[in-house]
Parts: sequence; structure tokens; C-alpha cells
Amino acid sequence: MLRWTVELGRIDIHLAVTLLSSYMMQPREGHLIEVLRIFSYLKYNANSTMIFDHLPVNWEEEAFPKHDWSTFYADAKEELPPNMPEARGNPVQINCFTDADHAGNRITRRSHTGIIIFVNRAPVIWYSKAQNTIESSTFGSEFVATRIAIELVIALHYKLCMFGVPVEEATNLFVDNQSVVLNAATPTSVLKKKHNAIAYHTVREAMAANIV
Repeated sequence: MLRWTVELGRIDIHLAVTLLSSYMMQPREGHLIEVLRIFSYLKYNANSTMIFDHLPVNWEEEAFPKHDWSTFYADAKEELPPNMPEARGNPVQINCFTDADHAGNRITRRSHTGIIIFVNRAPVIWYSKAQNTIESSTFGSEFVATRIAIELVIALHYKLCMFGVPVEEATNLFVDNQSVVLNAATPTSVLKKKHNAIAYHTVREAMAANIV
């Protein structure tokens, strides 16, 4: 019931429901108490609303500097459907926020990814899930979260194109880890941790293709 509640738009309980879902196979009394607390929260916050604002956000463009990626990813480009309909109407803006709690699970020490994607100012995708790998640093967990966010952005962009909705040039992606931002957005940066290589190149290639 709580999982469906999240799907219907109560994203304020998404993290708590996701954490409890990992104990569905062997629930204990303490888990039941936490579930009841979530229902109590919903009862006393039954009038919460989600606002869908159609206006774009006026970001400061200097926060997203342009770089020449041709030396590193010369053939990088976004794969768009060849049979997509002609875009009509006002272009929309995609804004994505991503974060991860490093080693948040005290038992497995796996990090948890949280992502929310807006079309203009309207939230359309929310994601909260434990990562499949154990990362030894905040940098690693944040980079994995950023890779997942880019995969969701690419899927959303593809869907909007097939709907005939014009999309602005690139998605605005926000990460709160400065090391990840510098490694992803600066062409000359070097990866020092080899086990993060796949996420590293996935994110950088999306930058080179002007997807984000």
C-alpha cells in the first residue's frame, strides 16, 4: 500500500518506504512499528500537495561552463529516435537533482541513491534505491548516483521526443559533491579510482554529447 502511495505522488515518504521494503522477506516487530509511523504521518499530513509549475527556471548560465570534448569523446552524440514526430509547442527544460548517502546501510554499508527530475518546475520522476555495489568513498557513491540519474534523463528525453515535445539543449544536472562535478565537467580531469571507471566515462560522455 505504501509503495503505491509513493507511485501516486507522496514522494515525501519515498526514502522511508524504500528502506523498509528491503525487509519485506523477513519483517520483524520493529519494522511493523515503523510502517505504522508512516501511516500516522500520512494521516496527519493528508492535505499535502504537489505543485506542477509550467514555468522554466532561469539558471545562471555561468554555472554551466562549456568545454571542448572533441579530443576525448570525438563521436559522442545523443541517440534520438529516427522516426520521432515533429516537435511542437514551447520547449521544456529538464532539471535533475541527485544525491547519495555514503554507506548509509549500517549492515551492508551500501549507499542509497536519491534522484528527482523536473520538467520545468514540475516533478515527474522520483527515484530512491540502494546501490548495487559497496563504494569505499563518498566520491564513488555520488558518481554511481550521477550515472543512474543520466540514464533516467536519457530515457525521459527519448520519451518526450516521441511525444513531440521540444526539449531545451541539455539537462541541468545538480550534484552536491564538488569532486564529482570537477571530474565530470572538466575534460582534462583524470580518474584516480579505477573501479569507478564505468560511471566516470558514462557521465563524461553524456557531458560531451551535450545531454547534460
